[in-house]
Amino acid sequence: MSDAHQAAQPATTRIVKGTLAFTRTNRALFFGGFSTFSLLYCIQPLFPLLSHQFHLTAAQSSWSLSVSSGLLAISLVLLSAVSDRIGRKPLMVASMASAAVLTVLSAFAQDFAQLLAVRAALGIALGGMPAVAMAYLGEEIDPPSLGLSMGLYIAGSAFGGMSGRLVASLLSDYLSWRWALGVLGVAGIVAAAEFWRSLPASRHFTRSTRGWDALPHAMRQHFSDAGLPWLFCLAFVLMGCFVSLYNYIGYRLLAAPFGLRQSTVGLLAFLYLIGIFSSVWAGRLVDRLGRRGVLWIMLSVMLSGILLTLFDSLVLIVAGMALATFGFFASHSIASSWVSRRARAPQALASAFYLLFYYLGSSLIGSATGTMWGWHGWSGVVAMLGVCLGSGLLITLRLRHLQPLGPRVAVA
Repeated sequence: MSDAHQAAQPATTRIVKGTLAFTRTNRALFFGGFSTFSLLYCIQPLFPLLSHQFHLTAAQSSWSLSVSSGLLAISLVLLSAVSDRIGRKPLMVASMASAAVLTVLSAFAQDFAQLLAVRAALGIALGGMPAVAMAYLGEEIDPPSLGLSMGLYIAGSAFGGMSGRLVASLLSDYLSWRWALGVLGVAGIVAAAEFWRSLPASRHFTRSTRGWDALPHAMRQHFSDAGLPWLFCLAFVLMGCFVSLYNYIGYRLLAAPFGLRQSTVGLLAFLYLIGIFSSVWAGRLVDRLGRRGVLWIMLSVMLSGILLTLFDSLVLIVAGMALATFGFFASHSIASSWVSRRARAPQALASAFYLLFYYLGSSLIGSATGTMWGWHGWSGVVAMLGVCLGSGLLITLRLRHLQPLGPRVAVA
């Protein structure tokens, strides 16, 4: 479809599959997901190196990720309120650009305290992207196309997580962890420029002048809903378990009896390709079959994969990581699009509350699991994650009985 024809469409028309605007939106949000997750999680495979250089335990080294994800959890709620005032696109562009610059700066940290300070600032900066992106999609994309669009955004997130971990592992093994962070920061600057160029301006955004005053009302509205609080809790469990899995698998595979190289362990990042597939696949499946019948199955797949990693076989460990990755990205794609479809205005804050719990899970469960590694090794890690995912499975079974709210959630 030509630009002229697109411009001639009524302003009330939402973006649908097969249009130029749909292609541009998905390309931009793919870059947005890529940048956010590559910059946030590129530090994860570097934990053993940081432990060695700065004389840290596994749990202490994980603070370099936990401080970012924890502050991201808080800032995204506050910055979502800002986006209701200034608009979606300007805040997302500023978030991506500043996070990229901070990643470059982190390469010059002289000690662990400086690295933590820069990573904390990065977490705050990234708060302007995830929830606002979900709100943008919920406002601008035609509902029957939303599952696919959200899946593509999650796929960009998976690609970013894969690329960040892989590049960091390879460059840190053959050059240094500083080179790894610097290169990824530059890539983030390029992604921010492409995002700014491609993303169409909002056509269904309604500016709010209430600002921070909207937060108490939004909390009462969203947390009184019959389904949203359970989806928020599910986000806490999903991300906490997934990030813990990748946080500490490196410690296991670098040690006996495996004794793998840092760059070899980094190849596990290729499993994120499965996440790219599963998030888009799950979005298409949900558009046909509905969320309530698919979500609990995907969570069960994730739990099965984590249990497989208990075996002392490298093949089974990799297979388990692959299953867990598939189940996680499919579950996250389903749950996050469910929030976007179910939430009433202010939608950005509904997405922000989902991601608040999501990143708090990353921070809190991610750090707590490090303590379990120190006490009981990998069996302790799996035991904790099994309990957490068991509670998540109970949540998904409860959501099977959730009643739709109306037209925006007709496909639930």
